[in-house]
Amino acid sequence: MYIEQIYTGCLAHGAYYIESNGEAAIVDPLREVQPYIDRATKNGAKIKYVLETHFHADFVSGHLDLAKKAGSTIVYGPTAEPGFDAYVAKDKELLKLGNVTIQVLHTPGHTMESSCFLLKDESGKDVAVFTGDTLFIGDVGRPDLAQKAGVLTMEDLAGYLYDSLRNQIMPLSDEVIVYPGHGAGSACGKNMSSETTSTIGAQKASNYALRANMTKAEFIKEVTEGLTTPPKYFPLNVKMNKLGYESFDTVMERSAQALSPAGFEEAVNATEALVLDVRTAQEFAKGFIPNAINISLDGQFAPWVGALIMDVQHPLALVTPVGREEETITRLSRIGFDHVVGYLKGGMEAWIDAVREVDQIRSITPAEYAEVAKNAANPNLVDVRRTSEYEAEHVKDVKNYPLDYINDFIGELDRNKTYYLYCATGNRSMIAASILKSRGFEHVVDLKGGIKAMQESGLFELTNYVCPSTLKETV
Repeated sequence: MYIEQIYTGCLAHGAYYIESNGEAAIVDPLREVQPYIDRATKNGAKIKYVLETHFHADFVSGHLDLAKKAGSTIVYGPTAEPGFDAYVAKDKELLKLGNVTIQVLHTPGHTMESSCFLLKDESGKDVAVFTGDTLFIGDVGRPDLAQKAGVLTMEDLAGYLYDSLRNQIMPLSDEVIVYPGHGAGSACGKNMSSETTSTIGAQKASNYALRANMTKAEFIKEVTEGLTTPPKYFPLNVKMNKLGYESFDTVMERSAQALSPAGFEEAVNATEALVLDVRTAQEFAKGFIPNAINISLDGQFAPWVGALIMDVQHPLALVTPVGREEETITRLSRIGFDHVVGYLKGGMEAWIDAVREVDQIRSITPAEYAEVAKNAANPNLVDVRRTSEYEAEHVKDVKNYPLDYINDFIGELDRNKTYYLYCATGNRSMIAASILKSRGFEHVVDLKGGIKAMQESGLFELTNYVCPSTLKETV
């Protein structure tokens, strides 16, 4: 028996390869499936099953392409209603894989079809459980993604999740290994650990949602508190995973069009494509195509694209580092952004060599901003980090406009003012600056290195947020 976790940091996603005696199963594969096929071929194994823990919201699964290419059977748990050929298993049903067995455990709560897959070894002993979005390390799946108006509320789903965890997961042996669907950085939970594996025993001892004496009412309250608004691309990904989608090969063939500067400009004008520049923040600042948006490949690329580009079907034209064109298209397709019209051949250098218009964003050091602040009565410094980061520590008297909600708060800003933007390290502030610049804010300035550099400079008074109720209690 062989188990391999295939972790993708950008999506904080774990897929799994399980093999026994020449047969393999893949749990929750990503959109590009050739790596799984290559792994099985190398080992002389046939991929028998594609095990889907639920209809995913945060990425497009590779189940359809993998089943077609490898001749595999797609398996869901009870109540799933896929719009394609798949096997919907019963609760506690056993699936034979080589010399081992996989048991389906129906665990509704994150979604109603959510299920876990319990792996038993050759002797029938429980070895590992693949929990999808039901149980994470340090957290559980959010219960607000599968609500149905007039039928299921967030609280209803949380109640189902409470029962699922206590009836299906917590009774497992403490030694059983937990292999979750996601880790820290995913929007599918709120308190996930950076660890990507654990055990049932360790989770019962440390995971707030698995406290032995926790009532259902307490669970519902704690699990539903503090949930942020889910990214707007989530519903489309669910729809694609449930009803079907174009083959990844088709998307790649259509999107990987190398365009000259003239051809690139023509394609953008003809399709009204958004120019997405995926170079690093500082490379972008030095020179970019006017109105381009910067979301660096080297950050949390896919989640930020999904959170900030409102229409997943809107055409995209790509500016990438040379050699990373296909990687960019692949990572976009993982979250359903399939409408790429092409990429700039030769990258930004080709655009500059063609003597075409170039824009810039000023990026300054904390020391340079400190000099500005000395001479300005009220410089508009803006913190674009998440609210939780801001509350933990921020520059005194600064306003917080989280990047996640830039499309909501942009109307509060004055296009005639200069705004100085900072985040944690400089990636998100440049994303925000590029969006503002594209919307007609000509006076935006990025602070290099973010709050980390500001802390190191020693030039800024930092504070944390204390809620009014806490202040009252301490008076």
